[in-house]
Amino acid sequence: MIYAIFAPLLLAIFVPMLSKIKDRIHTGIFVFFIPFVIFLYFVRYIGNDFQPVRETVNWIPSMGINFDFYLDGLSLLFVLLISGIGALVVLYSVFYLSKSEKLGSFYVYLLMFMAAMFGVVLSDNVFVLYTFWELTSISSFLLIGFWNFKERSRYGAQKSMLITVFGGLSMLGGFILLTIITGTTSIQGMIEQLDVILNSEYLFLILVFILLGAFTKSAQFPFHIWLPDAMEAPTPVSAYLHSATMVKAGIYLVARFSPIFSTYEWFFIIVSLVGIITLFWGSYMAVRQTDLKAILAFSTISQLGMIMAMLGFGTEAAVFAAMFHILNHATFKGSLFMITGIIDHETGTRDIRKLGGLMTFMPMTATLALFGTFSMAGVPLPFLNGFYSKELFFESALGLDSANFLGQVIPYIAVIASIFTFVYSMYYFFGVFTGPNHVEKLPKKPHEAPFGMLVSPIILILGVILIGLFPNMVNAPFIQHAAEAVNSGVEYHDVYFWHGWSSPAFIMSLIVLVVGTVLFITRKKWAGVYRILPGKNSFNKVYDALIEKVDTYSAGITNFYMTGSLRTYMVLILGTMFIVTTAFMLITNGFSIRFDDVAGISILEVSVVITIIIGAVATLFTRNNLAAILVVGIVGYGIALLFAIYRAPDIALTQLVVETISIALFLLCFYHLPKMKKREESVRTKTTNIIISVGFGLMMTLIGISAHSTNLFDSISDYFLETSYKLGGGDNVVNVILVDMRGLDTLFEIAVLGIAALAIIALIKFTSNKEAK
Repeated sequence: MIYAIFAPLLLAIFVPMLSKIKDRIHTGIFVFFIPFVIFLYFVRYIGNDFQPVRETVNWIPSMGINFDFYLDGLSLLFVLLISGIGALVVLYSVFYLSKSEKLGSFYVYLLMFMAAMFGVVLSDNVFVLYTFWELTSISSFLLIGFWNFKERSRYGAQKSMLITVFGGLSMLGGFILLTIITGTTSIQGMIEQLDVILNSEYLFLILVFILLGAFTKSAQFPFHIWLPDAMEAPTPVSAYLHSATMVKAGIYLVARFSPIFSTYEWFFIIVSLVGIITLFWGSYMAVRQTDLKAILAFSTISQLGMIMAMLGFGTEAAVFAAMFHILNHATFKGSLFMITGIIDHETGTRDIRKLGGLMTFMPMTATLALFGTFSMAGVPLPFLNGFYSKELFFESALGLDSANFLGQVIPYIAVIASIFTFVYSMYYFFGVFTGPNHVEKLPKKPHEAPFGMLVSPIILILGVILIGLFPNMVNAPFIQHAAEAVNSGVEYHDVYFWHGWSSPAFIMSLIVLVVGTVLFITRKKWAGVYRILPGKNSFNKVYDALIEKVDTYSAGITNFYMTGSLRTYMVLILGTMFIVTTAFMLITNGFSIRFDDVAGISILEVSVVITIIIGAVATLFTRNNLAAILVVGIVGYGIALLFAIYRAPDIALTQLVVETISIALFLLCFYHLPKMKKREESVRTKTTNIIISVGFGLMMTLIGISAHSTNLFDSISDYFLETSYKLGGGDNVVNVILVDMRGLDTLFEIAVLGIAALAIIALIKFTSNKEAK
């Protein structure tokens, strides 16, 4: 499984090179084979006899963090959606994106996102899951803002990043608490310690933290506001991220942790309530939109709310219906996003007010849209998969405890929300493809899309039809296993179209059909209700005001200390270090002064120290640039001499090299700077300088003495002496410590030097180019 997860990242390395030949071969053709092959790899697991698969690859075993992958029915469902829809989206993008676009960047971002989603749904380790989770936020930010020359794209990318990262950090807090309580980082291990978690005093806090992560990622009310703005992304991104993958990451998270929280009453209350409100609000607001992608965005919010509500119900019927609808939603919503892209591509607009009568010009697209929208609306026809999962949703809502207030009200809200779902579905189809055409208002003369662009939505619509005609074809070998991973008590039962006229769920569907048709026909007459609810109120206004306040206060704080004065910066840095460190040492009784077991001091050592002190003090009174640098050098060379006296020749040599290079560089720089001159400072400034310098120096002296005088831990030197040869194979203990035992420290030190070198080279080249011009 690890190869499947990291294969997209490996290909991403070569995409920039492949994009150089995009004029001859579209880059998407190369990328298509990665998700397609991964889909073929995982599709072989589908079957009645499927059993979960585990795989572990060591990463940081000392901290209990490894690549622990777990493939069960739930993760298999998501993996196949990620790879299958991913392959279709890449194929679609080959015909949608022009070769003049930055294809290299686009496909690198897309592959990053794909790998991140694979990691999220396959990771059993909570911290590995969190790592991939945040990678989805970063890569989706890059994809949403791909057309960064558009202000709305930048705005949408920033909004999605801020909201989802906030949720991700909350989720991390929940993971940390779970790890502390259970002593394991494995999700399956946590499920095995169900009683420990349920009896924890932090249970409610853990639930809230994890649900915040899920709700923000899956655009649940009131965090749904980022999804409509994310529609500024290219249509392939919308079809992939916002219908089948990223927005369902939150759904996956709730489903994955349902075995832990499903018996907790607050889980049912919070998840069901948030889900049903999101279902209603998304469907209600979708009818108001005029942009086709905005209609689908609010539609996605609504559908995600329905799935979330069913997971909150937690019953066997509800869990099965949720898993079934995850699959169905991916098929009809993915196809509708692609159809919207085709309409925009071939007409030059997504404004439904300018569209109409396109069935004559785009009959194939219209046919595909008919199946997609009617399935989304839950129209009772036996070849539409959306109807089956909508019926199951009604059944699960009716199966709630009627003694509970939520159990009584949820079925009514479900019907009302479904009525609006029917209205916006009809609004989308009939508003675009029927009625009078407005060809003269369109930026482009409409015509049917090339067949290559139609292939992906055709395949998805075939999925809609086949699942509708043969729902049990996918239920037993596929959906059933996913439902069992969420609720082990789910029992398989056939899904069929006709339940009889007296079926409550079918009666609810008929009510939706009749009332929805009336509301659709009379839409313009009652549309004024939107001036009342939401009216001028909007969660977007709350978000914008919050961001504006954060910017204002941040700018005020920054301007307070960013004065351009080097002295001010040093006062703030040293003063803060002095106050915080001294206070902490006093509170913890950290200061300790002992002079026993102290080695003797020779005249040579005293002489070197006195020379260092003289050099440091002389620096303050030197008025010549070059002389000041040379006097500072006395301090550095004196320290190197102390290292040599204390039998650390390698450190002394390093200090000599660094000091020599530093002096040479300073001499080169200071030669071109103005001569130093005495500055007249106020008594207050001089007093502040004396207090900070003396206080900071005294603090460092006391810390040094306290470090020698306090033995809180056993010395590690014996460990280094005993194991350096055995572990590192070297006789030189210092070398083994630096290269092997502290290899990561050394690696990052080298990385810092490398970054600094690159920065210097960039500055030199920038200066050279500027002079050449």
